[in-house]
Amino acid sequence: MTLLLDPPAWPAHGTLWSHLVSDTSLHELRSFARAQGVGDRAFDLDHYDVPAERYEALVAAGAVPVTGGELSRRLAGSVLRVPGRERRRASRDALLARWATLWQPGDGARSSAGDTGEAGRDLVDRWREPHRVYHSRLHLADSLDALDLLVADGAPGSRWHAAAALWFHDAVHDGEAGRDEERSAALVGTLLGPLAGLARPAGAARTLGDGDVAEVARLVLVTTTHTPGTADDSGALVSDADLAVLGADPGRYARYAAQVRAEYGHVPDDAFRAGRAAVLEQLAGLPHLYRSPAAASRWAEAAGRNLRAERAVLLPGR
Repeated sequence: MTLLLDPPAWPAHGTLWSHLVSDTSLHELRSFARAQGVGDRAFDLDHYDVPAERYEALVAAGAVPVTGGELSRRLAGSVLRVPGRERRRASRDALLARWATLWQPGDGARSSAGDTGEAGRDLVDRWREPHRVYHSRLHLADSLDALDLLVADGAPGSRWHAAAALWFHDAVHDGEAGRDEERSAALVGTLLGPLAGLARPAGAARTLGDGDVAEVARLVLVTTTHTPGTADDSGALVSDADLAVLGADPGRYARYAAQVRAEYGHVPDDAFRAGRAAVLEQLAGLPHLYRSPAAASRWAEAAGRNLRAERAVLLPGR
């Protein structure tokens, strides 16, 4: 593992900035940055932005100085790089525009666009919290993209309720399995509850009702175990879209695994390997990892390979 630092040459906020990256491990990158007092807010998906005044200290601490071109080449040659197209669709403006597509102008006493926009900004800001690495705005954009693919493939279920649930499903993420999902489901009532009778879901003839709010909250809880009922088409959409990354190509899956490790960087290596292996075994042990035929045909085979390969790395010889 090598930590790389380019010269401070990027102007912003009255100073020049360097980029700090790793070409192999986001976990080691985050651990190094925190040890050197570089805050999580400086992390931008695959690198840290650090001001010129920190350059010499970071080099003294072990970061290897390289040219900007060398840093870009090394990062681009690793699985950790987040391409520009992914950055753009996961930007704050792009996500807010996507949230707006879930709504249409209402005829209530207040502007539904204003009311729903406030809820959207709250959600986007949660997904952009600095402690997140995998459960970030990229995961939100990816899961919404996966939902669109499933719907285009003819998977049944309510697209609107599924999309709303995906917006909320990791809106609270403190690393507490089960409790995070419960708090995220409770947030549905906090943010969407006041919109009942005022906002109108896109494509719907009626305004948002209490039943819609309850359904979105229920669908958020489906992501706790990813075991929707056999007749729960909307639950299958949410669960399958959330797990779509498991069926990604090997490079994208490797980046996902690296992001997960970095997000749980406070967990010692042995404990992380054991816990992560247990998660992989639970997923691999589901009767059907993907519940909809559309998702299974797209991702099941690759997901099986990815889960087995990661487990072999975590627990070699077992």
